[in-house]
Amino acid sequence: MASVPSLATQVRQRVADALAAALPQEAAADPLLRRSDRADFQANGMLALAKRLKTNPRELAGQVAAQVDAGDVLADVEVSGPGFLNIAVTDAAITSNLAARAADDRLGVPYADAPGTTVVDYAQPNVAKEMHVGHLRSAVIGDSLVRVLEFTGETVVRRHHIGDWGTQFGMLIQYLDEHPHELDHGGADSAATGEEAASNLNRLYKAARAVFDADDAFKERSRRRVVALQSGDPQTRALWQRFVDESKLYFFSVFDKLDMEVRDADIVGESGYNDMLDETCELLAEAGVAVDSEGALCVFFDDIKGQDGEPVPLIVRKSDGGYGYAATDLSAIRDRVFNLKAQTLLYVVDHRQSLHFRMVFETARRMGWLDGGATATQLAFGTVLGKDGKPFKTRAGTTVRLEDLLDEAVDRASAVVREKADKAVPPLTEDEIAERGAQVGIGAVKYADLSTSAARDYKFDLDQMVSLHGDTSVYLQYAYARIRSILRRAGDTARPAARPELPLEAAERALGLHVDGFAAVVAEAAEEYAPHKIAAYLYQLASHFTTFYEHCPVLKADTPAQVENRLFLCALTAQTLHKGMSLLGIRTPERL
Repeated sequence: MASVPSLATQVRQRVADALAAALPQEAAADPLLRRSDRADFQANGMLALAKRLKTNPRELAGQVAAQVDAGDVLADVEVSGPGFLNIAVTDAAITSNLAARAADDRLGVPYADAPGTTVVDYAQPNVAKEMHVGHLRSAVIGDSLVRVLEFTGETVVRRHHIGDWGTQFGMLIQYLDEHPHELDHGGADSAATGEEAASNLNRLYKAARAVFDADDAFKERSRRRVVALQSGDPQTRALWQRFVDESKLYFFSVFDKLDMEVRDADIVGESGYNDMLDETCELLAEAGVAVDSEGALCVFFDDIKGQDGEPVPLIVRKSDGGYGYAATDLSAIRDRVFNLKAQTLLYVVDHRQSLHFRMVFETARRMGWLDGGATATQLAFGTVLGKDGKPFKTRAGTTVRLEDLLDEAVDRASAVVREKADKAVPPLTEDEIAERGAQVGIGAVKYADLSTSAARDYKFDLDQMVSLHGDTSVYLQYAYARIRSILRRAGDTARPAARPELPLEAAERALGLHVDGFAAVVAEAAEEYAPHKIAAYLYQLASHFTTFYEHCPVLKADTPAQVENRLFLCALTAQTLHKGMSLLGIRTPERL
């Protein structure tokens, strides 16, 4: 089905046509339409236009109003204030537009005009290390962006650039070689769990570090093991692979708890670009983009200097011949642009790495790898803070394990669900309480992150996150469950039909106009990489529904036709909530 133009789009076009009719020489002028608390919409464009033309804005607004073709969409157009146009749409237009959205599986959301291929680099944990709260935002924000971009028709290539290479593996591999059973699991036939994998890796890392710090001979053996790893020694590579496999087992368990799909084929870590590093350096040197500096291969920038005023270089190859992160990241850009044929590279990475990516992207531009037909953007996200406004830590001052944080969220949410379980019809079973507790708890964590602009820090406050009141996912989930309950009580399994001939109450109009704006919000979120705009829209949607529910009886409306029309509005609101929440990666339970 073709996309459904929103009422805002239709009204904007009618005002633009009227403006062009009143002032043909200003046919391209923007009417600057927006929602208003004084009318359904307000057009402010005449003010700036009158100032430029040195004419009276009210008179100009009157001329435009006189040219507006109301058709069956507009109920009233009046000049207000210094020269605004206050515009009301008809009740029939609202209901008819909503009916068109309800008839479309995509709720009238169009595909992007010119979809392409985007690589989204997100959720990048480190091999042989536990995931902590710092890994949360990249995973949650990246997963939502993938969902939003795919929904708008973009071809999305997911990339999880895990930390699976480096000198620390010499220590770990050497220790495993000398203690070969450290990564073994329970019994020969027992299936390893993510929890076991995390425990094994954590124990081995601590033991290896203790020996490394205390034993110079072991330290030397570890150093030689790094050389063996980098040169491709089969036994060393096999031991390294055990760490990677064990870590993936752990990663998958955490991502599964986060209700995220992470596919093995999409995990391409630092090691995945090893074969490209030499060539990347040769290309940079041949082009003169990178130069020798005290034995290291570096890229310099006129506008990036240290506190001493000296240039800060991007080190591509170190003086000892080793490769830095820059070589890997530049090789990844080459692979993504020339092999994956991506037009857009999106990196969901902590703001503390902004300088690094600024230098990497500029280097790639100088080489012609970017901006010729591909662009790269870092979606730099802020820090997760504790209630005290400082980086989130345990009481002991250590980094919070991500699994512990998620488990606590589920426990808190399960308590909230249990408190309400007896009020459900029929009451929730223990299995349902456990399932809903996980959906509500994980949803609460995701929503707290996604309802904040990625660039901003946010406070991690579980008490607030699982609250039934305020801007929380729990509030949205309960709104959805309430609507589903109303529809079940209505009894008829057929989709309720819209009744455009009926007048609408103020709360019905407000809810209907907000539902009609869903497509525009999704398009804006995709274009700006801003899932928080969808979260804000959904909270307003749930708030509008709450007002509607309080002021407009549904099953006890005055006439059967009004009952059906309000059931239709309920059903479409539920569809919109469900789709919007799914774009954030959050479940909407049918019963709570």
